[in-house]
Amino acid sequence: MKYTVLTLFPEIIDAFFASSIMAKAVSRGIVEYQPVNIRDFAQDKHHTCDDAPYGGGAGMLMLPEPLGLALESVGAAKKGDSHLFEAADTGRVIYLSPGGVPFTQELARELAQEEELILLCGRYEGIDQRIIDAYVDDEICVGDYVLSSGEVAALAVIDATYRLVDRVITPESLEEESFSGGLLEYPQYTRPEVYDTLRVPELLLSGHHENIRRWRLRKRVEKTLTLRPDLIRRGEALDLFDGETRKLIQELGGLSDEKPVESGGEKDERNTGD
Repeated sequence: MKYTVLTLFPEIIDAFFASSIMAKAVSRGIVEYQPVNIRDFAQDKHHTCDDAPYGGGAGMLMLPEPLGLALESVGAAKKGDSHLFEAADTGRVIYLSPGGVPFTQELARELAQEEELILLCGRYEGIDQRIIDAYVDDEICVGDYVLSSGEVAALAVIDATYRLVDRVITPESLEEESFSGGLLEYPQYTRPEVYDTLRVPELLLSGHHENIRRWRLRKRVEKTLTLRPDLIRRGEALDLFDGETRKLIQELGGLSDEKPVESGGEKDERNTGD
């Protein structure tokens, strides 16, 4: 997997790829990255990358010329002109945007199958729409909150996807984590057995694997019902749950009749870097 990140602040990207599991994945050749400084493609001596938006309004907008040149430098093809790049595999171009689709674990799994992701980081009030129309394959939003940095959002996408790439993490570690099977993860404990009068649940010390499995499933259902009932509704709609899980949902009270509030209503403040 290759991550190409177009940014005004490449040092943020460099620091991330030099740390922890990611650094090991890079050193083993499983993951590759290329930070591209958008300022290198600016048209004037001051390396200007922004200007006031047409129509007025607060803030500045990133200019299309440096962005277009930066994208073309990494092989991104204009929509409708992909025949110009037939000799090369072009990466999937993603713009981190408040108007994008929500970033989910399912989308992370999909993106992890790509050979290259080209991540475009916005700043200020965002980027000129013509760049989105000409080059961007996906607009992605990492959450219903406001960020000043597209780099932060890009790193969230990178972190969620690279760990799903083959050989980065052992497959067993991914099997029962949050969102697998439509549920959140169960509580975890380690040494010591007693911490400040709080004990590890006795069942986890029993060595009885089947009882531990059932306890963990029950805790997953319990936690998801309490914190993310929307995931239970979604799991039921998509038929993700087996008979044992469905029975536990009912035993633990099931779902109320209240419907969840849909994200992204009339006021869309999902922001991943504008």
